[in-house]
Amino acid sequence: MALATALTERRTAVDDVYEHLHEQIATLKLKPGDRISEAEIAAQFAISRQPVRDAFSRLANLDLLLIRPQRATEVRRFSMRAIEKSRFVRAAIEKEVLYRASMNCDAEGARVLAESLQQQAEVVDAGRYEDFGPQDYEFHRKLCVIARAEFAFDVILEEKAKVDRLCMLGMDKEQRLPDLLDDHRKIADAVTGNDASAAIAAGMVHLSRLDETIERIRATNANYFEDEDS
Repeated sequence: MALATALTERRTAVDDVYEHLHEQIATLKLKPGDRISEAEIAAQFAISRQPVRDAFSRLANLDLLLIRPQRATEVRRFSMRAIEKSRFVRAAIEKEVLYRASMNCDAEGARVLAESLQQQAEVVDAGRYEDFGPQDYEFHRKLCVIARAEFAFDVILEEKAKVDRLCMLGMDKEQRLPDLLDDHRKIADAVTGNDASAAIAAGMVHLSRLDETIERIRATNANYFEDEDS
């Protein structure tokens, strides 16, 4: 209880602003290219502008905001260079995690993955699509734990966050989420069967699902992407 209280007390205005804006950006309530005002956010939270400035900086470090001196801060548009870099990094990490998970998965690991898949299936079957994201994150975290490389999830989390907005803009959740759940099942089956090659192959198919989404969004919302020549 003391620890929980201490953690609560350490929350700051920066945390509040950061989490609020991160949610707004991640769920596309704030879209790529939308402008946001430091002064307006400060007034909304009834705080000084410094905590807002610090929260903006944290979001900029995640490539979610574009801060330019003497110009309006805006929600960062998608950069194909950044997307390719993020996906390259994540693919390299995921391959190693899936290899290690396949080598280390035991009966307990299989139980944990089966439980995770059951929870995901319940969310999809109930149409609670907004709850699938946290389950997705947790599935990948558990793979890292089974791989005895939980530290790798920090990297996966950071890279995943950079493309989550694209996923939100992608195909209808009723079409997309069953496919993602099926991917997770194939990954889990291979990991629990100690088949590293099959696990890695399924993992790469899972990551490649973003390709079609990117092309569709570029065709219908080109203004959401940065001019890479600028």
